[in-house]
Amino acid sequence: MRKSTMIAAVVGLMAGIAQAPSAQAQDFPPPKVDYIIPFGPGGESDITARFQQPFFEKIFGSQLVVSYKPGGGGAVGWSQLNSMADDGSVIMGTNLPHIIVKPKQGNVGFETEDIVNVYMFHYTPDAIVVRADSPYQTLDDLIADAKENPRKVTFSGSGKGTANHLVSVKFDQLAETETTYVAFKGTGAAVTALLGDQVSAEWGYTTVGVAQGEKVRLLAVAMEERHPAFPDVPTFRELGYDIVSGAYRGIAVPKGASEETRQAVSDAIAKINADKEFRQKMIDGGFALLDVPYGAEMDAFMADRAKSDLAAAESAGVLD
Repeated sequence: MRKSTMIAAVVGLMAGIAQAPSAQAQDFPPPKVDYIIPFGPGGESDITARFQQPFFEKIFGSQLVVSYKPGGGGAVGWSQLNSMADDGSVIMGTNLPHIIVKPKQGNVGFETEDIVNVYMFHYTPDAIVVRADSPYQTLDDLIADAKENPRKVTFSGSGKGTANHLVSVKFDQLAETETTYVAFKGTGAAVTALLGDQVSAEWGYTTVGVAQGEKVRLLAVAMEERHPAFPDVPTFRELGYDIVSGAYRGIAVPKGASEETRQAVSDAIAKINADKEFRQKMIDGGFALLDVPYGAEMDAFMADRAKSDLAAAESAGVLD
């Protein structure tokens, strides 16, 4: 082989190698992507995945297949994530504070650091919800009663060590009150307790306000700004309590996924989140959009949430 021909061949081979990661990233998404929800069907993780599904298919022309792997409050699915295909054909829903708090409560089969979050796309803001006929017209009314009657103002909420539970602890600290949090198995049961007059109020979510309509009233929402679906409901910050919290949801990939695949999945979810129709659908459902991509922003976000959630979990007495 002539020397010039050999040089050209080597240059061509090196160029091909250099282009390989880019080509790999362009291959996402494959014709079918499995989207695993580590809970059963019907919950908010499922609802938001179903919202994403048609937009994924519209934007990318690929099939997004939603399936479930429930158990252990999400731990069964997350503990198996890193044994799954890492080529972009499998993604999994993640939840905060779950993936932060659960590993600190005992051996659940995974550590927070094992979960590669590539995009946080929304959160369901915490909110204080009361019945429509409640004597509490404002948050000040509830606080005044709680101060006059320590531990007698009762809240239903979804589980222990959850967003509802942790925000109840933080609220008591900031408002200098002593209320009683009653853990129920899921938001549905907590709502039933509220409507059945078993509790004074509920630590619920903005989505409860949407779903229950005129049956309930929201006193405050844990957001930086008021929720568009509830323009008359103040934020806790407006009322003097620095609370921005809720159930945060994102997308993770197996730890073995390449940097190109991680970034490609992150970019894909970002495109769905940018779709105006999708955003409106989420807002109408009572959700709040969030845009935290893979990389330095995600690292900073997770560090901030871990600091806040673990401090609240320790105060709540749910850590080992």
